[in-house]
Amino acid sequence: MSTIDAAPSRAATASLITAGILWGTGGLAGAMLSERAGWSSVAIAVCRLALGGVFALLLLGCAGGLRSSGFLPRTGAAFRRLLTAGALLALYQACYFAAVTLTSVSVATMTTIGSVPVFVALAGAVGERRLPDRVTMASIACAVLGLVLLTWSPSDAEGGGQLVLGLACALASGAGFATLTIVNGKPVEGLDPLRTTAFGCLVGAVLLLPLLALSATPQGAALWPLRTDVIAVAIYLGAVPTALAYGAYFRGLAGARPVVAALSALLEPLTAAVLAAVLLGDDLGVVGWCGAVLLVGAVAGSYVRPATPR
Repeated sequence: MSTIDAAPSRAATASLITAGILWGTGGLAGAMLSERAGWSSVAIAVCRLALGGVFALLLLGCAGGLRSSGFLPRTGAAFRRLLTAGALLALYQACYFAAVTLTSVSVATMTTIGSVPVFVALAGAVGERRLPDRVTMASIACAVLGLVLLTWSPSDAEGGGQLVLGLACALASGAGFATLTIVNGKPVEGLDPLRTTAFGCLVGAVLLLPLLALSATPQGAALWPLRTDVIAVAIYLGAVPTALAYGAYFRGLAGARPVVAALSALLEPLTAAVLAAVLLGDDLGVVGWCGAVLLVGAVAGSYVRPATPR
């Protein structure tokens, strides 16, 4: 008798948890970069993907991947995978920041991240022609409720038609990340997590350049302020929550179900909220901490699960 839906391996679990935590530090780094450099959200997204791609290439070089004959994609399948990853990364970033502009950071984050495991579970149910198991459904329900308690406030819900458009952008962003999770869960010969991260980020940055050209630059903001603090934050944003985080995420996808990986992304807003509480003095309150506990329970529940007989 074979088994399915088994718990992910320890290596996959560690990779996915690492990715979620590192992503959580990216929000704080992006906010610092916006404040100190005066950049728009689109400029920060382009900078993040471009530097992330460069640092992933550097990591690939340190691992000896630049000396191999398969450094560049040599097959049509690998080339299509990299284009798809880059396009989905660009879609995720662009729609998310559009949602932030139309609504708020909390509403955009709640809708985007909360919709990802739902989209992945729906896609799995359609593909496998069976409903998700009870553990998965309970984890998703706890995740969505926890995210609402952690990030939502009634004052953010105002906006009429602008709110509806913002929610649509956030859902499109969540669908893009969910598709990225599902697509990269299937290995392609000649592509490893670092190559996927490097070329996917670079392609995504190039695809966002037209949007950057159309976005308005705040008056008085330099294209690239050559200050130590700005450079340090930009390097961190590209290296840690982008190159390392996406590399870890793509590595973890190989040993875990897509819905488990999607639930791991919930560690991003959780980490960001805890860092804001500890470093910036933000008060989460009782409701916020209850949401944090539910998020931890949702992620833990997705990992600790028995195998289901086929």
